[in-house]
Amino acid sequence: MHKVHREFITFAFAGAFGFLIDSGVLYLMLWLGAGPYVGRVVSFLCAVFATWQINRRFTFKDAQNSRGVWREAYEYLLAMLVGGLCNYAAYATAIKLLSDTAVRPLLAVAVGSIAGMFVNFLIAKVWVFKTHKVEQSR
Repeated sequence: MHKVHREFITFAFAGAFGFLIDSGVLYLMLWLGAGPYVGRVVSFLCAVFATWQINRRFTFKDAQNSRGVWREAYEYLLAMLVGGLCNYAAYATAIKLLSDTAVRPLLAVAVGSIAGMFVNFLIAKVWVFKTHKVEQSR
C-alpha cells in the first residue's frame, strides 16, 4: 500500500476515535451541567489531543519533529481548527442545499466531516507532520 494511502486510512481511524472521544466528553460535560457550547469546547480539545497522540505515533510516525512537542501540539490544534471551520462551512452549505427531510442533518454532518477530514489530513501532512529531509554529509 502506498504511504499516503496508509497515512490517510490511519488518519481516518484516528478521526473516528476522536469522534467517539468528542461525543463522549460532550455528553459527560452536559451531564456535569456545562452547556452545549462550553461542553463542546472541552470535548473538541479532548478529541484534538487524542487524535494528535494517535497521528504523531502511528499516522505520521516517520515525520521528524525538530520543533518540539509543545509547538507540534499547538500547530496540530491550529490545523484542526482550520478543518473544523471547513467542516462547519460544508455542513451549513449542505443544510441550505439539501431537501428538508429527516435525514438532512445527518447527511449535512457527513458532508462536513468528510470535507474537514480532507482539509485536516492535508494540513497535518504538509505542515504539522512535514517530513524533513536529513542532509547527508559527504
